[in-house]
Amino acid sequence: MTADFPQAFPSTYAAIEKATLASNFDMASDSLTGSLLRTLSASKPGGNFLELGTGTGLSTCWILDGMDLDSHLISIDHDQALLKVAADHLAQDERLDLVCMDGAQWIQSNPQLKFDFVFADTWPGKYLLLDEVLSMINKGGMYIVDDMAPQSNWPEGHQEKASRLIQTLEAREDFVVTKQRWATGMVIAVKK
Repeated sequence: MTADFPQAFPSTYAAIEKATLASNFDMASDSLTGSLLRTLSASKPGGNFLELGTGTGLSTCWILDGMDLDSHLISIDHDQALLKVAADHLAQDERLDLVCMDGAQWIQSNPQLKFDFVFADTWPGKYLLLDEVLSMINKGGMYIVDDMAPQSNWPEGHQEKASRLIQTLEAREDFVVTKQRWATGMVIAVKK
């Protein structure tokens, strides 16, 4: 954020950011993404939330900061070391369930679950098993992805994957889609 628009950060953010830097994890969501996630999560009181790709919990703390006390978040990552950082700072929040499991396996094991808000920040649910995740979203629910604008650390061919994902979302008649030049490139889709 610029000095003209100071941003209030979640109370757990600074400690998680410090631990994230110490862990050398360089794929965490930025604060602009987090701020938007917090605002969007506040629009779903009493909601069921899903985060695919916890990482160290930076985006998780923003989502929790916007959620009300009647909401619940399941956040999944396969990396135990990264999840430990998130757990060290966020596990005391009773609204949160941190799950250490392969995202694709979790999606395939839980097709009956329904969500009002899904932040897909890893391959499963974004580039893999997209239809399965979109079917888990309630009417009026949101599907959110970041990292849709070209990134310097993208491997060759990744731009095509991101472009195909956007085209797939825009072609669906059951979702309304907005693409934003915000942070690392955000796409928000709401189920009709």
